[in-house]
Amino acid sequence: MRVIVAATNQQLGVLRLDEAIRRARSVGLDLVEIAPNAQPPVCRIVDFGKFRYDLSKQDKEKKQVTTKVKEVKFRVNIDEHDYITKVRHAEDFLDKGNKVKVHLQFRGREMAHQELGMLVVQRVREDLVGMAHVDMEPKLVGRAIGMTLSPLPAGKRHRKFTKHGEVLEPEPEDVEEEEEVGK
Repeated sequence: MRVIVAATNQQLGVLRLDEAIRRARSVGLDLVEIAPNAQPPVCRIVDFGKFRYDLSKQDKEKKQVTTKVKEVKFRVNIDEHDYITKVRHAEDFLDKGNKVKVHLQFRGREMAHQELGMLVVQRVREDLVGMAHVDMEPKLVGRAIGMTLSPLPAGKRHRKFTKHGEVLEPEPEDVEEEEEVGK
């Protein structure tokens, strides 16, 4: 078997099993098989406890998933086409697993009609109900309304808008089709 000293990455060459174990014990370390299917098998002289700790650390690093927070800004007097474009972008962000922060900024005298801003944010919430759930309810902070959305699990997501902005029609239920056929 091929033997490597882990501390220095020095290759000791191809040794017999009893010789490799003797060398590992002489240094006060363990002989650990790294690649059993290789020809010849590869072993390392390493502290086994530290080796296991490093493996568990690597597993934890692989499992970590970072979620980004994307922001979509709206205005009170937003045009319909602009609204659909922004909601479609929010759907894309949510589909990729990112959180979305909806931000509606008031300017000047628009503050006198905060209810119009709340209506826009509520409409966004309703349009994205198939893609996300609300983490932070719409809240007025200063001259802006903020709301945070998290994506639903991948299997439960349903887009409302296509790439070109058309509204997708909800799929008819089987019960309704059976009633129409019976008529």
